[in-house]
Amino acid sequence: MARNRKIDIVLHDVMIENVAAEGKSIAHVLLPEDDPATGGRIIFVEFAVPGDIVDIRVTRKKKSFLEGRIIEIKKPSEYRLEPFCKHFGVCGGCRWQPLPYDIQLKAKQRQVYDQLTRIGHLEVPEFSPIIGSEKTVYYRNKLEFSASNKRWILPDEDPESIPEAEKQGLGFHVGKFFDKVLDIEHCMLQPEPSDSIRLFVKQYAVSHGFTFYDLRQNHGLLRNMFVRTTDDGQVMLIMCFGEDSPAISPLLDALKERFPEISSLYYVVNTKLNDSISDQNCILYSGADAIYERMENLRFRIGPKSFYQTNTGQALQLYRKAREFAGLTGKETVYDLYTGTGTIAQFVSAQAARVIGIEYVPEAIEDARVNAAANGIGNCEFFAGDMKDILTDAFIAEHGRPDVMIVDPPRAGMHPDVVSTILRAAPARIVYVSCNPASQARDIAMMSEQYRITAVQPVDMFPHTQHVENICKLELW
Repeated sequence: MARNRKIDIVLHDVMIENVAAEGKSIAHVLLPEDDPATGGRIIFVEFAVPGDIVDIRVTRKKKSFLEGRIIEIKKPSEYRLEPFCKHFGVCGGCRWQPLPYDIQLKAKQRQVYDQLTRIGHLEVPEFSPIIGSEKTVYYRNKLEFSASNKRWILPDEDPESIPEAEKQGLGFHVGKFFDKVLDIEHCMLQPEPSDSIRLFVKQYAVSHGFTFYDLRQNHGLLRNMFVRTTDDGQVMLIMCFGEDSPAISPLLDALKERFPEISSLYYVVNTKLNDSISDQNCILYSGADAIYERMENLRFRIGPKSFYQTNTGQALQLYRKAREFAGLTGKETVYDLYTGTGTIAQFVSAQAARVIGIEYVPEAIEDARVNAAANGIGNCEFFAGDMKDILTDAFIAEHGRPDVMIVDPPRAGMHPDVVSTILRAAPARIVYVSCNPASQARDIAMMSEQYRITAVQPVDMFPHTQHVENICKLELW
């Protein structure tokens, strides 16, 4: 078998030109074998800022593009900012810290336009400027931290001199190394007591001899943890363990004593191969079984498995714009597909005759029903099941043809069978909310013979990352 040849190419004094997709920046370069008349190749570079002049080591070489990493910044861009987080460059998150926020927003707006036009080949009207986030740090209401018995060793550390107990970590996964975790000292994504809880758990686990999870061998006591917070100070903590143990209760008791602000404390014993708790038994150890968030005059229940937008302030902006695009008069039947805990469904219910929400996760649907009852909403119905199995012609015949559909699918987008059913139902308007404009563009392209885009609104839910939420309003031709 032929071995991959090592790439040994260094490019000097490269001017970074623009921000590209996937959090990288781009430049054009010429290799010795390239014809200058072609204009050279694009190279994608991480952690670069437009205007930087850098030396780059090529890490990947293809016919049409290159990838590389900066080995020296010869002259920093006038726009370059000092990263605000000490973990920048190692932690996989917040890659755009060196970019001013206004440049981030312009790049995200351009990303939405490019993906709709280049992937979907869609005609796109001129759309409103992206809605930026009022908070650019401490904006998340949920974080997951993973434990590992093999934490990421930093470049300035000598692995041979590190005691075994200090090779354990509790933090975030590192890039492409699924079994390595970067030990986080301070994260600026979620407000306190998130950091303090994580640091306390790490210290307690080390001092009490807990085994940290081995991601390759699938064993170890301390596995991962979720911290959820609300704007008014409620805190939910979900501790996940890789095996059952008498040591669990003393840790939970210590957390209760140290952090009385934890209003809901759960634990999970998860022995399967992935960290998801959607199919696990979440055991309430102490406190309330849920925390609650408010939007406008609505109150939403958030349980351990509930989906809730992780940037609360921006979720409000997103839902208001979706409601505006729906153009409701009070007479419409609205279908809210991928409804989660029914937030959008209830958000539009006062302006609709009926709202029907469909969601895969049964626990989320139970939350949706509880929320609707608590909010005094009587015109919402919720159904649980796989979307392609629930949303059928027979279902629509039974529950009524939708005048408006709101869809907010996962990153992968909608199943083709779901798209086909939507086209047969032919609602007058579709409001498509997406966390992935690429799959959104693909889905809308499948509907383009019947629907045209009449409005587009990007919303920045995740500052300092390349991710962007987008809303498209579709109307029948």
